Amino acid sequence: MGIEIKMSGNWERDLNRMVQDSVKGIADEYQQMFDRLGRQYKGRPVPEVKSALRREWSRLGGTISDAELSDYAQLISEGTRIKMKVA
Repeated sequence: MGIEIKMSGNWERDLNRMVQDSVKGIADEYQQMFDRLGRQYKGRPVPEVKSALRREWSRLGGTISDAELSDYAQLISEGTRIKMKVA
């Protein structure tokens, strides 16, 4: 008993499209998180923002360095909008 897999001539393009769609979906989730935290924590102390950002980042299943957390928390506290971009 064997398995037969047929791939279209455009399999690379199709695979790339699926991967890009997945990456865009993930980026959209993070964008929503950044926008929500930006509205909620603008003007708040950086340690408070950092704590909330760490919780939200973990909730989405991601990992982030402490230095990145600090950078993002500073931007959010200052009211700078963080924009996710999928290349």
